[in-house]
Amino acid sequence: MKTDLKKALPAYRAPRGRFEIVTVPPMRYLTVTGSGDPNTAAAYREALETLYPVAYRLKFRSKQELDHDYVVPPLEALWWADDMRFFTEARDKSAWRWTAMILVPDWIPTELVDEARRDVARTGAPSLDLLRVDDLDEGLCVQTLHIGPYDAEGPVLERMHDDFVPANGLRMTGRHHEVYLGDVRRAAPERLRTILRQPVERISRASSPRR
Repeated sequence: MKTDLKKALPAYRAPRGRFEIVTVPPMRYLTVTGSGDPNTAAAYREALETLYPVAYRLKFRSKQELDHDYVVPPLEALWWADDMRFFTEARDKSAWRWTAMILVPDWIPTELVDEARRDVARTGAPSLDLLRVDDLDEGLCVQTLHIGPYDAEGPVLERMHDDFVPANGLRMTGRHHEVYLGDVRRAAPERLRTILRQPVERISRASSPRR
């Protein structure tokens, strides 16, 4: 049987239509970092053309060498800009910076990741020289499930950043994080499912979270 980390890890579940405060455990990712509009920048497309081949080689090696098969985890990305209003009000995608990433299961040793990378190097990948393996420890986070086009996220993020976070005695700390549960290549825009996550820290004792 294949392990499906989307079903096994609580961090990959989020409520629709309300915000939830969760604690996300440390995780390890294949990552490629760049900047620019993800719809038009060649760097973002090349990042995905690198991440997926390495992720699939890692899956095959895990099955062959560790006898542990799994579903390749979904694409994720960290997003940031000098002014976070570029994600809510202005939506100026040319000013966005990002780290595209795919989760590495915790049972896979570093040596196997290196082998998968060498496998892909033989056939080539456009951003292989930028590929890294990074640990991410987000800890306390606010998240919600957004269903619909990516360009409709702005009002949801604005409510998260400007209303829910301060109302619950929290302050934003890390980078905006998205988990793409839907496949933009196959799903209609109105059916895309995206977890929107924001790392936070507590600044005061707050009453029970407002939903």
